[in-house]
Amino acid sequence: MDAQIAVVGLGSVGSMVLWQASRLSSSVVGFEAAAPAHPRSAVGGDTRLFRMTYRDPHPYYPLLTDAHNLWRELEKDSGDSVLHQHGGLSIGDTNGAYIPALLRSIRRCGATHELLTRTQVAERYPQHTLYDDDIAVFDPYAGFLRTDTAVLAAVRTAQDRGAEVLRNCRVNSIREFGDGVELSDGERSWTFERVIIAGGGWSGELLPSSLRPHLYPARIYLTWFPVQDPAQFTPDRFPIFVRISGDQSLYGTPSLDGSTIKATLDGRSQPADHASTVDRTLTHAETEESRRTVGDFFSGVVPEIVRSDSYPDLYTTDRAPLVGPAPGSSRTFLATGFSGAGFKMAAAFGRVAAEQALDTAPHPEAGFASPDRFASR
Repeated sequence: MDAQIAVVGLGSVGSMVLWQASRLSSSVVGFEAAAPAHPRSAVGGDTRLFRMTYRDPHPYYPLLTDAHNLWRELEKDSGDSVLHQHGGLSIGDTNGAYIPALLRSIRRCGATHELLTRTQVAERYPQHTLYDDDIAVFDPYAGFLRTDTAVLAAVRTAQDRGAEVLRNCRVNSIREFGDGVELSDGERSWTFERVIIAGGGWSGELLPSSLRPHLYPARIYLTWFPVQDPAQFTPDRFPIFVRISGDQSLYGTPSLDGSTIKATLDGRSQPADHASTVDRTLTHAETEESRRTVGDFFSGVVPEIVRSDSYPDLYTTDRAPLVGPAPGSSRTFLATGFSGAGFKMAAAFGRVAAEQALDTAPHPEAGFASPDRFASR
């Protein structure tokens, strides 16, 4: 054996799997087709939202709690600043589809929050142009994650513990045999006791054929807009936000460069032919809807896109991730299919995947992510 465990893909989740596996084993090798935190992966775009108040039918709250603690552990291990918590706003219609569903989710899990009236939102956060029926939920533990910093910190910390990292090495085949798993890049091969596939949008071709009908690569785009008074959009004055009002939706982060904010239409991912070929250019319709929505939702933000880009991720048909043993396998494990929503919980799912692959106790709340759920479909 070349090592006990291999991690294929060192991006948003794979880097965290490597970090967590290096805590449990001194024999870990990570494979990355390009370089960790390369800008064409789902890591791109500088930041991701972190929230404890989260609208979703799946039981994410325990994982979010674990992730919060693990982000702080990563900061301690690496010396880097990863999670920046200045609170977060969820804004929407009083009786619309978003806020009532969010509050039901909060009641189930007991997340700390504050319900704000339209008047309170307008007084505290005048940057938002509100509709008459808008209210908000304030999450004091919300904030944003620095994606590049997090990935690079996790990889470096794993290497400090003895993990080996092979950059510019694309694994294109995985074959199980009696006592192990063989990985190949077409020219070289390696053998391991077990492998964890965490290649994001590129994972599909490495997964069992039984799962492929339930997966597709998708394109996610991000946009940035200039602000008129940067002092009004600093993290302490303009926290992260998610806003869904009627058929309009937007999410974003405060200004980190002193001139722009990230503000992106929510829920606009589209299937792509392949992760490597996503169109990085916005369409005219995407540009115009983004400009209109920003113009409607803010004062002090210029509704002109000054930066945009697109990134791939692997989606599942039920939008829940694939974390656990591959169907019918005891040596191949999955940590992929996060459907555009994985980074906030990446540290927690990294630990779940590493523990499962190394035969330690799995997280009791991660059963909904088992790849076996598609076995009978």
